[in-house]
Amino acid sequence: MNRSSVIALKTVTWLACLWPVAQLVYGAATNNLGADPTAKITLTTGYITLLLLIISLAITPVRRLIPELTWLAKFRRLLGLFAFFYATLHLGTYIALYANFDINTMATDIAKRRFITVGVAAWLLLVPLAATSTNWAIRKLGGKRWNRLHKLVYVAATCGIIHYWWQVKPGVLAPLNLTLILAVLLLARPVLNWMQRRKIRAATA
Repeated sequence: MNRSSVIALKTVTWLACLWPVAQLVYGAATNNLGADPTAKITLTTGYITLLLLIISLAITPVRRLIPELTWLAKFRRLLGLFAFFYATLHLGTYIALYANFDINTMATDIAKRRFITVGVAAWLLLVPLAATSTNWAIRKLGGKRWNRLHKLVYVAATCGIIHYWWQVKPGVLAPLNLTLILAVLLLARPVLNWMQRRKIRAATA
């Protein structure tokens, strides 16, 4: 894919990623976020966080299965940073609109409410990934250490899914689709590694 096409697709990606927050801002400005605006903001930012994380995780297996799509790697960092952006908005909504910036309330919630505990853990796992998303960080850490560090994204995504399940009421299956997709992606990694090793053995036999 040529440079102009990549730039055009990145522009579209930026617009698509910014669209949900633009809708929330417009809805807040026009008082059109429904009966519970805080819940609307919380659910939207949380869902988009998980969606972007899962899309970014899907890029590697798709590239390995379809070599012609190697250019997708150029979008993984962008999607990951937008996932962190929405995760921060999600956490910020809780801090500002639920906890009212009260440290004691936040500390109690983190200690006693398991969905908040695992949600905060997911955000903390994303912090070093966002902080080391630059080319400078890759050079400083070295490729192998950087790759090992960024495998934390799988743990963060899993924590995010658990946070989603623990937040919804019993019997609500809203997190199921994202859970199934993440499960497939987690399984795909060892399966693809096994297939690659088998291919190498067959080529050298």
